[in-house]
Parts: sequence; structure tokens; C-alpha cells
Amino acid sequence: MSNTKVGIIMGSNSDLPVMQAAVDILKQFDIAFEIDIVSAHRTPEKMFDYAKNAHGRGLQVIIAGAGGAAHLPGMVASLTPLPVIGVPVKSSNSIDGWDSLLSIVQMPNGVPVATVAVNAAQNAGILAAQIIGCSDKKILDKMIAFKQGLKEKVIKASDDMKK
Repeated sequence: MSNTKVGIIMGSNSDLPVMQAAVDILKQFDIAFEIDIVSAHRTPEKMFDYAKNAHGRGLQVIIAGAGGAAHLPGMVASLTPLPVIGVPVKSSNSIDGWDSLLSIVQMPNGVPVATVAVNAAQNAGILAAQIIGCSDKKILDKMIAFKQGLKEKVIKASDDMKK
């Protein structure tokens, strides 16, 4: 079994500029990841294989980004026992990202997909780190420091504004 903990997948290489934010966060937390293009519509066999075998390869969380009809996160969630975080991508064929958001968030009971805001892959990376932090003290400690850093940035911005 590998040490890779998070799978980042997207329906098209045009989603990479958005999904890069998840990559950056996972690197910041020193969380091993893999990244691939897995289209629910153009490569369904690859999607089935990826989702069915992800837990056996040691993954703990899957982040799936998709635009337009955005079936990738939900279909992957239907095939894997792992938590799936969906990133709705505002793509060229999207209706301001609303179609993607609703396609991902409106899952039937029994097939949850944790869904972040449109183009919010950074939050998907943070959520993946939080999930892993539940069983990995090193990651948990980094998350505590990250949250403290957010607090300090706001306090500094407030102090600077008052000057």
C-alpha cells in the first residue's frame, strides 16, 4: 500500500487551474496525493476502476472537481467507501457554476458528497486535511497552526486598518 492519502481527480485538464489550489494546500500540509483526469462521461470505465480501487490503494479521501453537468463526484461517491469532496467548477460550458454546484450537492440519501463552493478547491484541500487529521496527529497539529494563522491574519488586518 502506498503512502498516498488523497486522490485529486477532475473531468478535464481545463479544470486544473481551479484544482491546483487543492494541490497547493495538500503540499502545505505535507499530505501525499495523486492527481489525474477521470471523466465520468468520456472515460467511464476509468472512473469505475479508479473509484472501486481507491481505498485498496491506500487513499483516504477523494477530491473530485467537475464543471457543467458535474457527474464525476457523485458517480465516484456511489462506487467508493471513501469520503468524496466535490468541487463545482465554473467552466466554459457552465451556467455560472450553478449547474455544477447543484449537480454535486443534490445527491440522494445514502450517497453523500461533501461539496465546497464553486471553484473553492482550496477549501476541498483543507477539508481533506481535516479528515486525515482525525487519525494523524501530525496533520492535526498542522491544522491547529493553520487555523491560528488565519486568526492572526484577521487580527493583524484589523489592527492595520485602525492605524
